[in-house]
Amino acid sequence: MAKISINLATGSLQKEEIIVGIDLGTTNSLVAFINPDKNPQVINDTGKGLLVPSVVHFNAQGDALVGNEAKEFLITDPENTIFSVKRLLGRSYKDVANHQDTFSYKIIDDENDSLVKIKAGDKFYTPIELSAQILKELKARAEHALKTPVNRAVITVPAYFNDSQRQATRDAGRLAGLDVLRIVNEPTAASLAYGIGLDPTQRKTIAVYDLGGGTFDVSILDIQNGIFEVLSTNGNTFLGGDDFDRAIVHYWIEKNNLDTAELNANGGLMQSLRLKAEEAKKALTTQNLFNEKLGEIWCTLDKQTFEQLIAFKVAETIQACERALTDAKITIEDIDEVVLVGGSTRTPYVKKQVAEFFHREPHDQINPDEVVALGAAIQADILAGNRSDILLLDVTPLSLGIETMGGLMDVIIPRNAKVPTKAGRQYTTSVDGQVNMKISVYQGERDLVQENRKLAEFDLKGIPAMPAGLPKVDINFLLNADGILTVQAIELRSGVKQEVDIKPSYGLTDDTVEKMLIDSITHAKSDVAQRMLIEARSEGEQLVYTAERFIDKHAVYLSEQEISDTKIYIEALKAALASQEKDDILKKADELNEFTRPFAERVMDMAVSSAMKGKTIE
Repeated sequence: MAKISINLATGSLQKEEIIVGIDLGTTNSLVAFINPDKNPQVINDTGKGLLVPSVVHFNAQGDALVGNEAKEFLITDPENTIFSVKRLLGRSYKDVANHQDTFSYKIIDDENDSLVKIKAGDKFYTPIELSAQILKELKARAEHALKTPVNRAVITVPAYFNDSQRQATRDAGRLAGLDVLRIVNEPTAASLAYGIGLDPTQRKTIAVYDLGGGTFDVSILDIQNGIFEVLSTNGNTFLGGDDFDRAIVHYWIEKNNLDTAELNANGGLMQSLRLKAEEAKKALTTQNLFNEKLGEIWCTLDKQTFEQLIAFKVAETIQACERALTDAKITIEDIDEVVLVGGSTRTPYVKKQVAEFFHREPHDQINPDEVVALGAAIQADILAGNRSDILLLDVTPLSLGIETMGGLMDVIIPRNAKVPTKAGRQYTTSVDGQVNMKISVYQGERDLVQENRKLAEFDLKGIPAMPAGLPKVDINFLLNADGILTVQAIELRSGVKQEVDIKPSYGLTDDTVEKMLIDSITHAKSDVAQRMLIEARSEGEQLVYTAERFIDKHAVYLSEQEISDTKIYIEALKAALASQEKDDILKKADELNEFTRPFAERVMDMAVSSAMKGKTIE
């Protein structure tokens, strides 16, 4: 007996399940689909609005609220309300250390290059888990509005996102219960929404100027035969509408003679000022004066002053456009179209500066908040096989990566990546004096290598003996159009090199590939939980090793009390490692870090001054 699906939202017969397009944004996220009239449409679920604020709040029980409801807690409970998480995706603490003051929640510094963690209540979350919460909300809204299950999606990312950030986005989708068919560049999606590139006979060079809440990027695309090639991309991952808001806040602080230290101590008031600044910015797109009070604080701003406050930031974006053109080896005259993306392009001053720079009026007819999600829906429609007018380059069916500490799969080329392609990551040693590194290559979608298919294994030999963490080993994957994978490992300091050719698709039938994909979705939640426990354990073990070595080497500079207290914290971390509880391990590691930081800095200062006197200490 055949099953016939009917979409209750439209009353139409549904041959295939709906594949949605998702714009996972810094400030807001949204989801779109292709409606029965074959047009892309943003989903508005039960009056909650088109935009889902990218905000996650955790209550005392650790339950998550996402979107509009979570945004209300930015003022009342800022420590447990996480915003702008996209800025943290695929990043280490060192990447974001200089921007810690822009976040009201605690980002953990574990003094290594691993991905950041965010503390809310007694739990620790990665940006992947937090992004998954936002994607779950989008999935739920889409299912509620369309009255049908939504399991497959296309998710967009900035063109400048590196492999680590793209993989983090894909992992977040899996954790949210979505099969991520493709990670698409946001400028490509925006172009599709305007119909640019839909005609395969056209050849165009376009600039996409994307100024969102937290990030800015400009991409130069060459489009021909339905193929979108990114010629260059430039920008700043910490420049956006948030910076406009911050400029307004600082202006009000100055005008009202407010104490910055007191404001920073009062997170709620600072957030209230930030939200009021956002309100003023939006108001000044259509009026010349904003004049309101926040308690006893006068929040007054006219359009001319606002434009003076943001002029420097907007100038930075124009400089990035100049650099992008230089990198693409083209001039302004070569640009056929300019597309505006991101809510911050609504600011008239921004539009004016872009038009003046590119010598043409940019496309802004489509809502700049929606344009990327609408384009993602078109891309989803192409992947569903409903459009034949756009050529999709051949793609690799399963992810390719290597085994890292704890038996984890570190993906270097994600599945659905266009071929031919090249990608790489940098690794280092974990043990002092390590001279060989075993490189094991795997194919598959599971987080643990034992669940994936081993393709090859080789040793990089002759690494000069150095302390752990000092060697720099680049591992590059080159996948050619015939599906032949070349894996290259090179230690940068010494030039030691090893290379091997692999045929990744050999011996895998379509059924095997399909089973591996289904398994990856079925086990996504448990896989990610296991991955996070292994990562926490690896970090904890490394910290124990480092702390014990530090005490042995620098005992002469430490008091007996400091040594004995440090050993207590080390033992507590060892006990947590034995317990196999991720949050407990991270908590004890954080406590050890916090306790040792003051005297670790003191010892380092003494070490430097001692070395300056002609003495050396290790």
